[in-house]
Amino acid sequence: MNDITQQLADTWSQWLGWELVAVTLALAYLVLAVRQNALCWYAGFLSTAIYTALYWNVSLLMESGLNVYYMAMAVYGWWQWRHGGRGDTELPVQTWRWRTHLLVIGGIVLVSLASGTWLTMFTQAAWPYLDSFTTWAAVVTTYMVARKVLENWLYWMVINSLQMIILWERSLYLTALLMALYLIISVFGWLSWIRDYRGQSNDRAEEAACA
Repeated sequence: MNDITQQLADTWSQWLGWELVAVTLALAYLVLAVRQNALCWYAGFLSTAIYTALYWNVSLLMESGLNVYYMAMAVYGWWQWRHGGRGDTELPVQTWRWRTHLLVIGGIVLVSLASGTWLTMFTQAAWPYLDSFTTWAAVVTTYMVARKVLENWLYWMVINSLQMIILWERSLYLTALLMALYLIISVFGWLSWIRDYRGQSNDRAEEAACA
């Protein structure tokens, strides 16, 4: 009995250590993203590699798969931020029309219902519908970050709030606290990017007036 208890304690300590590393890298990613620093994608890649294993270990299958996608998007995002603008220049902040947002949100809900139903029927996944919703929403929102779509911060505020509930229930306490920090930083990200977007708009207006 003592051997089993010690083994469980050793396993817990091992995963807690990796979770701490992943949390630190993930926090660095977000702070750098707020500053529109392309180094954020390096931190994001390493963090998500660790989280892929962590989420699988606690049976959050959709979240584990999501982090594989995050790793690929880290490469895509780095390229877009550095070369995605006109003439192979740095990508500027942009926005989507409200109709696009309605279509995107509707699509997320439908896909989440489908995958949540599948997970309920064929797996032992925890929180199948809520996990599906945060997963598919994060898929879209990560793409929005890679394309510097301003409204990504609003999406993250909703996603992070829901993920806090899931992660706390699955005993990933450090990551749940990270989501709380993400929620706060997302507000600053929104304010920072909207200032930059408005500055770009003013610059374009001045260029048009001088043309």
